Amino acid sequence: MSTALPTRPVLHSEWIKIRSLRGTFGSLVAVLVVTVGIQTLTAWAIGTAEEGALGDDPLFASYYALNFGQIAAIAFGANAFSAEFHNGGLRTTFAAVPNRTRFYLSKMAVLAVLALLVGQVTGLLTFVGGQAFMGQYAMKLGDPGTVRSVVGCGLYLTVITLFSAGLTAILRSGVAVISILGPFVLLVSFVISGVTSGIGQFMPDKAGQMVLRSESIGGVLGPWTGMGVAMLWAAAAVIGGLIAVRRRDA
Repeated sequence: MSTALPTRPVLHSEWIKIRSLRGTFGSLVAVLVVTVGIQTLTAWAIGTAEEGALGDDPLFASYYALNFGQIAAIAFGANAFSAEFHNGGLRTTFAAVPNRTRFYLSKMAVLAVLALLVGQVTGLLTFVGGQAFMGQYAMKLGDPGTVRSVVGCGLYLTVITLFSAGLTAILRSGVAVISILGPFVLLVSFVISGVTSGIGQFMPDKAGQMVLRSESIGGVLGPWTGMGVAMLWAAAAVIGGLIAVRRRDA
């Protein structure tokens, strides 16, 4: 199995692919710009209107814009893998890297590292930028749960990116994955959690976002158990993608 592990040349080639594709790299940048920008503007506009203007949980409200930033993370994961299916790209990749497992794990490793780095910066700047306009209602780094939420924001965006990339490997279509996951995290998961909280809390986005909350919302999942559930969703998608890549023709 060690022969299938990523190597430096393959990792470097995957980084070059991501860096050279405008749509893919642009969606990664959008994770940061969209999340921080919307959070800061929203806090500036209504943050001091009254206590709880952005939500009953002040810590969770500090990441209101993550609802939009996660769509960019979905697009990043989907675009990064769907590029392999354009114009015979996957055949070229397999010619250069015959070991399909090595190729797949290398791509996922690069996606994970980039998503985690950008996600951690996003988490920190989103919190700081938003709180700068909250006036007397502002939270500070060091308040209960704040450091955990900043770290959790980066982990959550990484999980969503890998979940999206794994599904793209299975479905072989970035458009299909974005069309499914976009409405899912914005609408379907919200409706399910509102109607049947017992099931809804185990949806990948709702479970993963528990790490951003100051306290539980009445379910059985805590901050890190929720993140664990989200990671299981991502792991299932990544494993399914590996099986698909290994068994299907290019």
